[in-house]
Amino acid sequence: MSDRAREKIILDCDPGHDDAVAILLAHGSPQIELLAVTTVVGNQTLAKVTRNALSIARVAGISDVPFAAGADRPLVREVEIAPSIHGDTGLDGPDLPEPAITLDDRHAVDLIIDTVMEHESGTVTLVPTGGLTNIALAARKEPRIIERVKKVVLMGGGVHEGNWSPVAEFNIVIDPEAAHIVFSAGWPVVMVGLDATHQALATPEVAQTIAEIDTAPARFVCELLVFFGQTYSDAQGFDSPPVHDPCAVAHVIDPSVVPATPMPIQIETSGMHTLGMTVADLRAPAPVDCLTSAALSIDKDRFWALIYDALERISDPEG
Repeated sequence: MSDRAREKIILDCDPGHDDAVAILLAHGSPQIELLAVTTVVGNQTLAKVTRNALSIARVAGISDVPFAAGADRPLVREVEIAPSIHGDTGLDGPDLPEPAITLDDRHAVDLIIDTVMEHESGTVTLVPTGGLTNIALAARKEPRIIERVKKVVLMGGGVHEGNWSPVAEFNIVIDPEAAHIVFSAGWPVVMVGLDATHQALATPEVAQTIAEIDTAPARFVCELLVFFGQTYSDAQGFDSPPVHDPCAVAHVIDPSVVPATPMPIQIETSGMHTLGMTVADLRAPAPVDCLTSAALSIDKDRFWALIYDALERISDPEG
């Protein structure tokens, strides 16, 4: 596949066990050109998730992609993190190596804006897998990116499911005002939410297949899945952990693996019991000018095949 045919993405994340897998998938996939990685407060504090991102870069051997730190708090709300799922570091379990690269001097919002403006219009996809604060700030600071971005493919929300509340998913509810800005900005938005990602389970068979790859990145994934699996079992009763964030990357690689259906989606920003809910209107077929869509299913075998292939392609720094 030529460089011209590869999907150019900016991965905005809060690593995070599943964010780590998303970074490895984006880096190892021949269908993706990873232009930048930006971090945002979410699964842990900004300092911790940024440190994790740089450690993942070393595990993956990423040396030529800019990494930048972004928003350390939501637009208007107090910081809410998820140590019950991701631990004190945000990536408990694996032995995290010392970073081998340094952060870009720019704020993540400026790196996002610069990268979109430097590339041909309609060629850069934003892939946020954490709260949407950085993306909202970028759209507000430089509105010209809205018509230049190809689409926003985000992990967050859910049409029929919540996890941080009965109706709200974590990435949306920690900054619902930012989510409102992103969903209503006027660019295409694909919501890869819990309806699909709760089907992307890292079963023992999946873990065994990854273990058999037997490279440092694959062993790293196995180690993080052990911790992630235990916390998901303890906190939410899952027999195997759902690996949410790479589902958004998988949609960019091949939309048929994580298919999305057009539907109007609004963000609840004031409900006493429904704050952060992604309110999808399923009463009728979406209008022809609908810019929002949601993934409701995933081809599990093809999804995991993408991850296995990416892990096999990443050069083993210990090899």
